[in-house]
Amino acid sequence: MPFLLSIYLVTLIYNFDWGDDMRIYSWNVNGLRAIAQKNFFEWIKEENPDILCIQETKLQENQLKDELKNIEGYFSYFSFADKKGYSGVATYTKIQPNEVKYGIGIEEFDKEGRIVITEFNEFTLLNIYFPNGQMSDERLDYKLRFYDAVLDYCNSEVEKGKRLIICGDYNTAHREIDLKNPKANEKYSGFLPIERAWIDKFIENGYIDTFRYFYPEKVEYTWWSYKFKAREKNIGWRIDYHFVSKNFIDKVKDVKILTDVMGSDHCPIMIEVEGE
Repeated sequence: MPFLLSIYLVTLIYNFDWGDDMRIYSWNVNGLRAIAQKNFFEWIKEENPDILCIQETKLQENQLKDELKNIEGYFSYFSFADKKGYSGVATYTKIQPNEVKYGIGIEEFDKEGRIVITEFNEFTLLNIYFPNGQMSDERLDYKLRFYDAVLDYCNSEVEKGKRLIICGDYNTAHREIDLKNPKANEKYSGFLPIERAWIDKFIENGYIDTFRYFYPEKVEYTWWSYKFKAREKNIGWRIDYHFVSKNFIDKVKDVKILTDVMGSDHCPIMIEVEGE
């Protein structure tokens, strides 16, 4: 599809003055059309995000209705998977970006519609739905190669002087504090040593988990299984993150996990970024 395969689509727009603080949200909605039938539009109106990054839209371009594409006050950018009803990400922003990219230029990853990159004057925002590795050894390998490809891309951007925000569903809990039952899950994808080691490597390369930066000992989760009343019992995992490059951490004022927001098996997360 031309929309998906146009990896380096450029949008020519005006520059903007970034004067006010900004709130940037990320939310795996587990189906954009499904959550639109719940509280999605009301939540946006009430919460009023400056930028909202959505993962797991689960729709194709021909299924994208106007009410979801053209939310009042927002520009919107979508990446769709070749496979129907699968993956997909969307970025809604009040501020028109200088440039938009759909993917990182690697076909085997970009065809799953997992990345939208929006570049602004003061930072570059990567909205990413990282793969799940639970289905098979092949998918775990795919997930790990996807991780490394994203790291290489981020490093190349930082080397150019870019300041990065990398948000989304990473599909891995980093430390034991980040999930309710670490011992019971240490042999399952999402908490495997090899997956957690990649997050260590990400951090070693200069990227900061903003939630842990502000709240090193706080226990909060972003995902709960639909089974066994997990959310009601708060048996969860923290697998959704806002990472930033270390050259941007001084601009981050606060981080929140909005555990009371329903509609998905994930909840939204937010960072507040200081204006210039």
